[in-house]
Amino acid sequence: MKNFTTEFNSLAYVIKKSQRLLLFAHNGPDGDTAGSVLAMKEYLLSLGKEAEIACNEPLPSFLESLTAFTFKLPTSLDLKSYDAVIACDSVERGFQSILPDLPEKTATVIFDHHPDIKLSADIIILDATSSSACELIYEYFASQEIHITKNIATYLMIGVLSDTGNFQHSNTSTRVLEISSDLMKKGASFSKIIEATFANKKLSTLKLWGIAFEKAKINPKNGLITTVLTQQDIEQCQATTEDIGQVASILNTVPGTKFSLVLSERENGTIKGSLRSEQYKGVDVSEIAHLFGGGGHKLASGFEVKGQIKETATGWEIV
Repeated sequence: MKNFTTEFNSLAYVIKKSQRLLLFAHNGPDGDTAGSVLAMKEYLLSLGKEAEIACNEPLPSFLESLTAFTFKLPTSLDLKSYDAVIACDSVERGFQSILPDLPEKTATVIFDHHPDIKLSADIIILDATSSSACELIYEYFASQEIHITKNIATYLMIGVLSDTGNFQHSNTSTRVLEISSDLMKKGASFSKIIEATFANKKLSTLKLWGIAFEKAKINPKNGLITTVLTQQDIEQCQATTEDIGQVASILNTVPGTKFSLVLSERENGTIKGSLRSEQYKGVDVSEIAHLFGGGGHKLASGFEVKGQIKETATGWEIV
């Protein structure tokens, strides 16, 4: 990991001098962005600070059993009232939308592990070698000798497990395992998190997955396994976009494939592409994402394009 001594000390100073702080989670919140902001809020409240979590979408329903905290829409908050704003994970998925509304005096902080972030902030803690934003926040807590409570440990573990695929992805370093061991010692329940985030699936989720797997096709020339989910599929199953999350990772485990792509229709005529691969497969999916204006990691990337998915005699097309 990079040496963030200066940034960590600067953040500690900002927190000390701030009374009202806003935490920002990215659009389409996943386990890492959620775990990051939940852990930070728990810590800030323990200091007697006022802290809110802003996100353009609600707290993922699968986390409701693990926290009493909620997400608030940025439009419902007085953005000029905060002394500092801390954005966690994939910050370019929404954080830029509130920056123009922040006073110049408001300190801005970024925690991220995505290498292609171009947003600026007063303090930037970004390391592409880290497994997750939660790993970086753990390192901040460790550097400042901050007491990690059972709740904080649980929130951080949610992010680590989410972005390492339950320690299955190649970003599961020895440091990740050391951190996870410490979090479990501090009270994080591995089994409870797995049950809430991975094992406890609604019938609507399983129905949607079934449609996605039934549509899946493999291109033997390049090892791509791909599937599509339309708005009609989602509505038919009475599902939500939350239910799409793990499909790309599951498809990536199919023998004989090198990388996976899931195209899913979203609101406002937008299609989201989710790409996954593994280190040993030798495919950098971020290069593919960049072709469509997206980004991410070599093994986990995404993009968004305008259009609709149409099925043709030769496959699917975006029109």
